[in-house]
Amino acid sequence: MNVQKPSVCPLDCPDTCSLAVTVADGEVLAVRGTKANPITHGAICAKVARYYPQFVHGPNRLRHPLERIGAKGEGRFRQTTWESALELIQRRVGAVIERYGPEAVLPLNYAGPHGMLAGDSMSLRFFHRLGASLLARSPLCGGIRSAAYAATFGATPGTPLQQVALAQLIIVWGNNASACNLHLMRQINAAKRHGARLVVIDPRRTQVAEQAHLLLPVRPGTDVVLAWAIATELERISGLDQEFIGRHVLGFDDFMRAARAYPPERAAEICGVGLDDVRTLARWYKESTPAVIAWGNGLERNRNGGSGLRAIAALPALAGKFGVPGGGLVGGASHAFPKTLDRLTRPDLAPPGTRTINILDVAESILDEQLTPPIKAVFVYNHNPIIVHPDQNRMRKALARDDLFTVGIEVAMTDTMAFADVVLPACTHFEHADLYPAYGQQYLQRAEPVIPPVGESLPNTEIFRRLAARFGFSDPAFTASDAELMDAAMNADDPRLKGRRPSQLPLDSALKMEYGGVEPVLCDTVWPRTPSGRIELVSETLRARHGAPLPGFRPLQSSYPLTLITPASDKRITSTFGGLPASDGTPVLEMHPEDAAARGLKEGELAKVWNDQGEVFLPLQITPAVRPGVVCSEKGAWLRTSLNGQTVAALAPTHKADIADGACFNDTRVEVQAAQPSAPAGPGS
Repeated sequence: MNVQKPSVCPLDCPDTCSLAVTVADGEVLAVRGTKANPITHGAICAKVARYYPQFVHGPNRLRHPLERIGAKGEGRFRQTTWESALELIQRRVGAVIERYGPEAVLPLNYAGPHGMLAGDSMSLRFFHRLGASLLARSPLCGGIRSAAYAATFGATPGTPLQQVALAQLIIVWGNNASACNLHLMRQINAAKRHGARLVVIDPRRTQVAEQAHLLLPVRPGTDVVLAWAIATELERISGLDQEFIGRHVLGFDDFMRAARAYPPERAAEICGVGLDDVRTLARWYKESTPAVIAWGNGLERNRNGGSGLRAIAALPALAGKFGVPGGGLVGGASHAFPKTLDRLTRPDLAPPGTRTINILDVAESILDEQLTPPIKAVFVYNHNPIIVHPDQNRMRKALARDDLFTVGIEVAMTDTMAFADVVLPACTHFEHADLYPAYGQQYLQRAEPVIPPVGESLPNTEIFRRLAARFGFSDPAFTASDAELMDAAMNADDPRLKGRRPSQLPLDSALKMEYGGVEPVLCDTVWPRTPSGRIELVSETLRARHGAPLPGFRPLQSSYPLTLITPASDKRITSTFGGLPASDGTPVLEMHPEDAAARGLKEGELAKVWNDQGEVFLPLQITPAVRPGVVCSEKGAWLRTSLNGQTVAALAPTHKADIADGACFNDTRVEVQAAQPSAPAGPGS
């Protein structure tokens, strides 16, 4: 008999939708949205509705522990037992530690699931106790935005997503909302019904841009210049709120001195946008209350990413758009939750002085013969680094090393798992309990398993409990149940939990994060939590960490004429679902007609996209949706979609942004020509 059970979508998306899962005989039959979370309100994206049953039960699902029998990258394994797999891991990793020390072991994980338990709980307890090298994960994605937000406002929540519906002006800046922020669109549509204007700033005419009253197709990497120009135009038209600035802003004079070097006339040329459009946006921003900015992660993916985000964050402070519901900046949602990450992950278990490796430097570190100690064992989980890291070919070379012992913990046989020595099958979120805050909205949710584990798969928490036991870690930190981990993850004394333990939160509703019974409104019901207690346009924290107290602009010089951007797909969530047939087609390369004509390229022909790091073959789509000088191809496609074993990640640079040492995917410079592909690359090439 079919039964519907409540659940939550944990994938790498700001929305964290509430779900109803139809199950029968231990199988997921269908997935739909529910109104348990008022923000997601019964709607879910098409990819989740379409792919989940196959993702859970399809042929690519890992069901048993595996041991490699072929060459690394070849994907040939034999089934083994949990006992044998864990014994092999303990023996091989133990030998690495005995010879090189525990820092020769590295966890390599990111954000496959966003549940607090599956994401990182028992896993980090294990690696901290082991003494493994620490991994700085945030630079891969989101870290620049988080650092920019925290430096400006501190650890305080910004405008809740639901308040966007109250705004009279909405600026969607670098946010491909229709593909990766679905429920922002519902709020935008509600605001437009009562007369709100919509402005989109993006180098590509996305679906949300089709609905905009004004589109500014900014050149990638120049957002800081555009934000400065808006600030200087606001000053010219008396659009600065001097009273608000005097009460709540630190660093106004220094910020404006930097901004005045880029008036609208100069900025329009640098950014590739219309001068009248810059002035119109500034005028609309001055005249509209409430006015809100909803930014995305695309803004951060360049060498000026932190500067762009900080200059954008300054605009609502300069114009006095905070202090009213529906005004300000949608951001900082994760700060709304009473999380206690130190209790959950136990960083106190790590030996003092343990080194930290930037996730962007993992391939280089593995290949570095001079690194002391060298990286000789890697645990890959919640992550598909071959597909999502920059300089894909270097990552493949690193994982192909015969002297690197690699443990893979995954739901599906990904391109990265093909390089593992041992693969352990993990549960999907439908098969274990978890706790779900969010990074895009301010409702806390909990879920229980809706089906038993598929095959011999286990939850991440149980996998790392068993690993801890195998390595002799027997104290209570490593025997804690999932319920105990949930209770450690949140501050039970927070009044919003109403005396309930996190592990007892209801499954059929979401808990709204409020302050004194009201929603957060920055500079009214919540306040900046910076060192000064003000909105800091000059950051001493960033001066100390990165030598960047103010935003700056650094043009990128390259011999390659085109900028390649790789936005989110409407078929995948990063690389999740990439192994399913319905999402496995080769992405197109979008190119403006002027750029295509200059190269003699024709619609639909195969294009070679290349730079010094690699080459990718993609079918060409000629469209004015992408601005001249920019080409576009969606991220997350797996190697099987490529005719030569390389995807767009092979072309991405490894240099880092101005703050947070973050990735610069949108600094990728390429050339394009008509081409016939070479033969497919061999494993590990």
